[in-house]
Amino acid sequence: MFKKFSPSTDIAGQTPVKTSVQRSIRASLLSQWKIEPETLEAVWPKKEGLVHVKCREHVSVYTVNGEPLMFQHFDGPFYPTLRTLHKYPYILPMVKVDRGAIRFLLAGAHMMCPGFTSKGGSLPPANEALPAGAAVAIHAEGKEHAVAVGITKLGTEEIRKVNKGVGVEVTTYLGDDLWALQTI
Repeated sequence: MFKKFSPSTDIAGQTPVKTSVQRSIRASLLSQWKIEPETLEAVWPKKEGLVHVKCREHVSVYTVNGEPLMFQHFDGPFYPTLRTLHKYPYILPMVKVDRGAIRFLLAGAHMMCPGFTSKGGSLPPANEALPAGAAVAIHAEGKEHAVAVGITKLGTEEIRKVNKGVGVEVTTYLGDDLWALQTI
């Protein structure tokens, strides 16, 4: 989504978000990210205004004090930026890829099922299985912080069974143009 992103050409405009819309976004984040209101207050203080940055291909980036906080494609779910995820790593459920998948992940490729099921990879246990379409933080074997944010294309139990094809579609990754932006 942000492999080739330039603020000078890809941003259509910026507008402050109305208070009523901010309340609905807060409610959406509380249900989508499975976090407590206190944590959301730490991520995005109520006193701080949210700015909607409209980008190409129906991508919306939301900023607080110019710092990208989260993004959305069309009217889909909200995804935290990697910088937000590094500050608050428990926002999204975690999956891990093995060492062999790291170079492909950092090039922007979607993650294949064998990267999660091989020796260095891991998925949540069966009692915490994730459905298809869930937002996840992708960690790499041997690394402390998340290296990407993605959407599961298959449920985690299905990834284990099928073990081929795309398991997680990557939306943003370490080193893409969104990561390069400190402020917008």
